[in-house]
Amino acid sequence: ESSDMNVKNFEQWERSNRMSLMIMKHSIPETIKGAVPKVDNAKAFLDAIAKRFQKNEKAETSTMLNNLLAMRYKGKGNIREYIIEMSNLASKLKALKLELSDDLLVQLVLLSLPPQFSQFKVSYNTQKEKWTLNKLISQCVQEEDTLKRDKTESAHLATTSQDKKIKKLRIKELHLELHILKCNRNKMRIQPVSSARRQDM
Repeated sequence: ESSDMNVKNFEQWERSNRMSLMIMKHSIPETIKGAVPKVDNAKAFLDAIAKRFQKNEKAETSTMLNNLLAMRYKGKGNIREYIIEMSNLASKLKALKLELSDDLLVQLVLLSLPPQFSQFKVSYNTQKEKWTLNKLISQCVQEEDTLKRDKTESAHLATTSQDKKIKKLRIKELHLELHILKCNRNKMRIQPVSSARRQDM
């Protein structure tokens, strides 16, 4: 009886194993199914999938981290959105069990800023206070607005200066033209009478 019971239990297990394996294989995408070695055991199949996902997580973590470290702000667009994008990448890394501290993320943002933010970075590094990410965003937005305003004013001054130079040059040209005209008139006045008569003839 014990032997019959064992056989019956084994048959039930085997049937359950086949059904589970069939359901799992039909439930996962072909790309994952093709990457998993062929097994006849449902548990072994699950273990193989788990290992595959661990490999994928490592690759995904590496890719995201490289993307985060390679990010550079070009000085065009919206710096708030740029920093939030970096923060979103850090959140995804946290979900993959790689957590970056706020201090480190702030430093990564500062390192990614272009040369025109050099004075801003020096100012941050010389103070004792450590900024939160929200404080950094607020300060960066203010700094970018200041840089844009200074750039506009510089462009306006350059245009005004150029206009003044052109105006001075034009005045000099007019003075020269008047001088030449005046000289020509004087020459006409001192022309000998005999020469004028010969020209009339």
